Amino acid sequence: MTDLQVDVVLPCLDEAGALPGVLAVLPSGYRAIVVDNGSGDGSPEVAAGLGAKVVHEPRRGYGAAVHAGLEAATADIVCFADADGSLDLADLPRLVAAVREGADLAVGRRVPTHHGVWPWHARAGNAVLSLLLRGRGLPVRDIAPLRAVRRRALLDLDVTDRAFGYPLELLIKAQRAGWRVQEFDVSYGERAKGTKSKVSGSLRGTLRAVRDFGKVLAR
Repeated sequence: MTDLQVDVVLPCLDEAGALPGVLAVLPSGYRAIVVDNGSGDGSPEVAAGLGAKVVHEPRRGYGAAVHAGLEAATADIVCFADADGSLDLADLPRLVAAVREGADLAVGRRVPTHHGVWPWHARAGNAVLSLLLRGRGLPVRDIAPLRAVRRRALLDLDVTDRAFGYPLELLIKAQRAGWRVQEFDVSYGERAKGTKSKVSGSLRGTLRAVRDFGKVLAR
């Protein structure tokens, strides 16, 4: 890997239907690292067949998958995105450029492409968390669904959450460390058919996320 190449970590749990579209728009010079978190739909085979590096993380949890991908990455700058097709990986170069120009962390703020893409309860929860983060001095309006950062710096930040609370802990620790964080509007559309949000797709998922966020905020 050269300094100009970028690794993109894609936590994956049953995203076989989304992966072809997600990987098709990966910018030139960006390598996909698909971290399979126990899929039963053939996601690892689909990802490997499309040229992605596949990492297996048996411990369930968003943070566990993200950290496994971070450890497997070799590029100086690493990006993170969902693998369900809701985010456009063509937005990544703007975030990477910000990091190369001096930002410690570049994150995306979701802008729905049309009505109904973002369930009201998920949007409301995000608004509350973002308000709390701004109260701590961090100028963000989303909890970093799309992000770019230097690999070594993120490892040194020592984010320990291995569940849904990972991105929130990342932002809190970034603020405490005095990181320069820049936020950019990014497109947020419908996830691919056959995939389901692990958070907003069910009441159980939402409650688990609330539990994990609460644990992070209580530290």
